[in-house]
Amino acid sequence: MPRFHCPADLAPGAEIDLPPGAARHVQVLRLQPGDGITLFNGGADGPGGEFEATVLRMGRSDVRVQVGAHHAIEREAPRAIHLVAGITANERMDWLVEKATELGVASITPLVAERSVLKLKGERADKKLAHWQAVAVAACEQCGRNRVPVVHDAVDLAGWVRAHPQPPADPTAPLRLLLSLREGTRPLLQAAAGAGPVWFLSGPEGGLSAAEETLAVQHGFAPTTLGPRVLRAETAPLAALAALTLA
Repeated sequence: MPRFHCPADLAPGAEIDLPPGAARHVQVLRLQPGDGITLFNGGADGPGGEFEATVLRMGRSDVRVQVGAHHAIEREAPRAIHLVAGITANERMDWLVEKATELGVASITPLVAERSVLKLKGERADKKLAHWQAVAVAACEQCGRNRVPVVHDAVDLAGWVRAHPQPPADPTAPLRLLLSLREGTRPLLQAAAGAGPVWFLSGPEGGLSAAEETLAVQHGFAPTTLGPRVLRAETAPLAALAALTLA
């Protein structure tokens, strides 16, 4: 059954108009009154899960549906992994956001690193952020997730560590891991032992600079490795996500 993200208060019996994006998709699929669909609002709060719904009316540019039964189904990863990823060039960042969402990432923070080819500011940054969030929504519709990961504003590493000071000796704080090629790294699964949440930091093409790695280590990030091969900037965080969420 087709699934659509509908960021609204959903309740059995309610009649609602689908948001423009979902309505266009319903029309493209040539669904008709009486056809069934699945809705989810994607938020971290509220009932979660998903709702049955039935198409009531197909307008020229709008679609009205009646919300049906609620199903408390969640398909989230057992461990919350928050990705801080260097912004990659061209469409590679789209691919990274899409696949990270499919793998169960809890949130994504695009990192404006020293070696990032794409630098985002102002209106361009706002448009990119909205685009990446839409990519995450579409990936949730496809893969069955009912919680849409938040794509946070792009930030440089200095700004990130200012906004996320390391709590002193707090065992409940997220583990901080840094993907690194430096000497003395530990294998990922060894460094990530446990079941608590994780902040996972990886760089863009060319990796993080030495200064950025030093700053990360100073703020509690433990250097880790995925093995002897050097993976692409968009592949490495996905390999880490797969290891941490599918293990």
